[in-house]
Amino acid sequence: NQARVLEGSVRNTGIHACGVIITPSDIREVAPMSTAKDSDLLVTQFDNSVVEEAGLLKMDFLGLKTLTLIKDTVSIIKKRHGIEIDPDEISLEDEKTYELFQRGETIGVFQYESPGMQKYLRELQPTQFADVIAMNALYRPGPLEYIPSFIRRKHGEEEITYDIPASKKYLEETYGITVYQEQVMRLSQLLGNFTKGEADMLRKAMGKKIFYLLEKLKPKFLAGCESNGHDVKAAEKIWKDWEAFASYAFNKSHSTCYAYIAFQTAYFKAHYPAEYMASVLSNNMNDIKTVTFFMEECKRMGIEVLGPDVNESEYKFTVNDRGAIRFGMGAIKGVGEGAVEAIVSERDKNGPYTSIFDLAKRIDLGKANKKAFENLALGGGFDSFKGIHRAQYLQTDQKGEQFIAKAMKFGHAYQASKNSAQVSLFGEESDVQIPEPVIPPCEPWSNLEELAREKEVVGLYISGHPLDDYKIEIKHFTNASTADFADMSKMAHKEVKFAGILSDVQHLTAKNGNGFAKFTVSDFNDSTSFMMFGEEYMKFKHMLMDGAFLYFRTIITPMYGNMNNLKPKWTSITLLSDVMSQMVNRITLSFSINHLTENLIMELDNLIANHPGNHRVKFEVVDPEEKIKLELNSNNRKVRIDSDFIKYLEQIDFVHYKLH
Repeated sequence: NQARVLEGSVRNTGIHACGVIITPSDIREVAPMSTAKDSDLLVTQFDNSVVEEAGLLKMDFLGLKTLTLIKDTVSIIKKRHGIEIDPDEISLEDEKTYELFQRGETIGVFQYESPGMQKYLRELQPTQFADVIAMNALYRPGPLEYIPSFIRRKHGEEEITYDIPASKKYLEETYGITVYQEQVMRLSQLLGNFTKGEADMLRKAMGKKIFYLLEKLKPKFLAGCESNGHDVKAAEKIWKDWEAFASYAFNKSHSTCYAYIAFQTAYFKAHYPAEYMASVLSNNMNDIKTVTFFMEECKRMGIEVLGPDVNESEYKFTVNDRGAIRFGMGAIKGVGEGAVEAIVSERDKNGPYTSIFDLAKRIDLGKANKKAFENLALGGGFDSFKGIHRAQYLQTDQKGEQFIAKAMKFGHAYQASKNSAQVSLFGEESDVQIPEPVIPPCEPWSNLEELAREKEVVGLYISGHPLDDYKIEIKHFTNASTADFADMSKMAHKEVKFAGILSDVQHLTAKNGNGFAKFTVSDFNDSTSFMMFGEEYMKFKHMLMDGAFLYFRTIITPMYGNMNNLKPKWTSITLLSDVMSQMVNRITLSFSINHLTENLIMELDNLIANHPGNHRVKFEVVDPEEKIKLELNSNNRKVRIDSDFIKYLEQIDFVHYKLH
């Protein structure tokens, strides 16, 4: 009885993300209303199907932050180049934009960002807007399986066929593959004599997966096809395909709108890459992981991303005169819009700031507090001021007062004096004379400490990365990154080698008295948490310390034979600083015989002479035309292979190397 009471009751209510009800009169006269949770927003107590059956109009008005992104890009372009671009005037035949799609360089392009989509775009080589629309509709669960055939048909590698020849009229643009609801609607009218109303009913049945309605419409369609002289078996097949299509039906108008916005974003990325990526970064400013991801894309594109600077930055990301993206000051914790507005407005009126004292004298200090000044210093916002480094701003005197606080006191005193003595007795402006505080001498922070403090206030490393000194070791001796551990199924039973910095290390004791550890490993792009137990923990626990730079060898193994439960088996852990000395025995220097000149020989000879050591050297001279390779061992000369040696080696043109 209790079950019957519960059956059919509304468990909870939901609100459509963009559904709006339109009525001919006050909505409260035609539908029961309530207010949304935690808001004054009016919502109907009817669900969408009841609303439509009651004769009310439901429309979806979808808001996209991509439109703000486009608007911001237009604004940056206008400010930097003096050009005002209307996104709606962009040519849909722009060659450079199609080339970007063809290369699959669509990170940051609305709806076309995923690795799978990039792969298919490279294979498809889209040449017309219809291709871009189709890919948006096809790259979804269900129709995804049709993409390879779609690509082959476009390139003439697969015959374009039609179950009923008359279908060509509406399927030709998608190479004989049904992609859109509109195609089904048109074909139902053309082949099966459906009225426009019945065709729309079919669309709704497919879109809402109303299978009983599809069954009801089927006889009507088959009869119509037969009366038009079409093969009934072919019509049966078409209807069967449509029934499968019901699970993923997509309308062309929707896909076209998305593709149109995507094309605009791709156009800006192709023609104004720095301005567009600055806008992308600005519109993701509160998500550090996403900012890091897009900064990597900037690096791939050859666009420099610089840290915040009081003389170039605004609240959001901008592009400077040299074409580099400049971090927004708003990305620094504790630096609000008011502080940034005070800095930027004064800078626009009276020019760049020359020192911390000049800044403190000129801006409205009521809008920029000590925390804002301090975090700007830590984030590199004052790095353009000469004769002072970051550590000096936070240096304290014998009374425990920071220099940056003294600089602000100086600014307050200067402004107060200027305001109280604006005009002398003779009506002339007075020259306020207040001595500037002395900049305290102190040692600069180490690169590691400077980067750590930078990350503390910005959330990520900007001016460098603590692992920069180990790029060579990571490049040559790892086969995975921490991000790969999100899906270990691809690495099952394989040896996985990766490196990173340890943080959040916890040495704990289980209920049975055995020790274990929890820790996080961070590399250039991501971080992953791990655990270590038993004998492995006893063997390696001395290595697990916060801030340690480590190199790991693991084998990904199933726990208790269960392939759905994989874990790393820790086989070795080495200090990253020891990897080069422990793992490198020799180096092979390879170059083409066409580049073998006296100058090249002298460069290599000088490099080897300046780095004597115990590592063997082998030369590989290649004749690319004859496909001959000559290997030569250096028996008398050995080198010291370290970061310094590799750095100089990479500056020598035409020489490739391999570490063994």
